[in-house]
Amino acid sequence: MAKLPKAAPKLYFSLRSPFSWMAVRRLLERVPDARELIDFIPFYEPDERSGALLAERGGEFHYVAMSKAKHLYILNDTKRLAAGFGYRMKWPIDVAPVWELPHLAWIVAGDLGVQDDYYRAVMAARWERGEDICDPAVLRGVLADAGLPVEPLLGAADDPAVRARGVDALMAMYNDDVFGVPYFKWGTHRFWGLDRLDAFLELLEPALPELRARRAVTAPAAEPLAGLPEPVLAAVGALDRDTAGGCG
Repeated sequence: MAKLPKAAPKLYFSLRSPFSWMAVRRLLERVPDARELIDFIPFYEPDERSGALLAERGGEFHYVAMSKAKHLYILNDTKRLAAGFGYRMKWPIDVAPVWELPHLAWIVAGDLGVQDDYYRAVMAARWERGEDICDPAVLRGVLADAGLPVEPLLGAADDPAVRARGVDALMAMYNDDVFGVPYFKWGTHRFWGLDRLDAFLELLEPALPELRARRAVTAPAAEPLAGLPEPVLAAVGALDRDTAGGCG
């Protein structure tokens, strides 16, 4: 096998996208420890404030909004795909969504050691129950029901430091020329779309033993945040290992 790239594989994902949701789910079915081996980086449409911060750093958002005709096609296509995979799906209705709310909460969830639990809870709410995860009241209920720390997660978008980390993720997306999700990148290899997951896995799976060995060498000896009370956790500005720039 050819020498592996030094950097870890990247997956640009979105809590908004049904294709991203299905790709991540299928990826974890095939590679259960993928979250430990791949850098997950959030892809989300920036609001006015984040967009201005992104522009100040010389970046821009590559994604182009789809037409009504394409949207209607995707509604049917995603239901067909989900049924084929055996996934329960209910299409949500988003009312004036601000995507910083759930995506920046995902970053803070990494600091608190609950990122996987957060992701599962939010994806179940959005794609299995059709809930609007950009509605603060809805997200509050999702977090509470999942036993997650509500206030630190719900307030993530109001924290300038966390928002800056979100812009780090947007800059990574810009620098990697990412225009949609799911988007897999490893060295010079790039795969866009749910239908390219198998091609990515063909590259990834033979390399898993070496990637796991790398992870064993670089993994921290212990979780420094484990066991701390919630008020302390909320104040800690821990590094998030899951994405470039600590965002994802």
